[in-house]
Amino acid sequence: MNPELPLARPLTLALAQAASLGEGLQWHAPSGRWWWTDIEGACIHAWTPGASATLQVRLPERVGCFVHARSGALVLAMAKRLARLALPDLQATGSIAAEPETLSTLETHLPTTRANDGRCDRDGAFVFGTLDEADPRQPIGGFYQYTQAHGLRRLALDGVAIANSICFSPDGRRMHYCDTLTRRIMVCDYDSASARVSEPRVFVKKDVDDCWPDGSTIDAQGCLWNAEWGNAAVARYATDGRLLARFQVPVDHVTCPALGGPAGDQLLVTTAREGLSTADLMAKPLSGSLFGTAVTPGLYLPEAMFNDD
Repeated sequence: MNPELPLARPLTLALAQAASLGEGLQWHAPSGRWWWTDIEGACIHAWTPGASATLQVRLPERVGCFVHARSGALVLAMAKRLARLALPDLQATGSIAAEPETLSTLETHLPTTRANDGRCDRDGAFVFGTLDEADPRQPIGGFYQYTQAHGLRRLALDGVAIANSICFSPDGRRMHYCDTLTRRIMVCDYDSASARVSEPRVFVKKDVDDCWPDGSTIDAQGCLWNAEWGNAAVARYATDGRLLARFQVPVDHVTCPALGGPAGDQLLVTTAREGLSTADLMAKPLSGSLFGTAVTPGLYLPEAMFNDD
């Protein structure tokens, strides 16, 4: 392995939490905080490293993912709508209730779907996907792009049962994504202005039993970091799909990795308690917490913010 690459060291506890389904983790440099959603808890959290208190924003419905906007607001992909939320103080702590402003409805013709994973592309368009909550899940969800100029546009990708792993190459010309149930992370060419994608191709097929691809992020070298639900790990892949390292996490359900921190040298992940038995939770009571480790400086690639100029 290239000696400049980070060593595959285990992650340790960064912040004890009891999230049912922590997701959407991101470092927001303007506020100097980590932000994430607890989907099943219907709230967004923010935490300043080193602080003992966090911000909890309680919302009227679940938030699958969200992005920060250039204006300072948040754009939320809620269960069945897109919404805008302007918080009065991004440095606040404590628990507050909020009622976002609806921007667009989402898949109202599909009662069993909700928004799931997403992030901004490099041009500041919000790209996200949906999942089916029925049992068994069916590939009836979709992938979407939202901009102020064009509103909501569906991307020409196949239907999806659990949309995940959405992230973009550093130049913005390639989009990665997955349907978690297929255990494959895909890649396609992507044009933000036209919301067009090419025929997708397989980027990675998971090589571990009971390992399901969840959230992903891209680093400054173009490598993809993927949270492995059920495998207690984060995997890092080269631009050609080669596995470079696995970073072990001390709980099983790892959901979303992010790079950042004040010096840009931290890897953090969200985790979940959802799907764990009472015995599982007794064995691993920190499930639902944030875990992290230091990584090589220079890997952090800032997230684009939603273009609402």
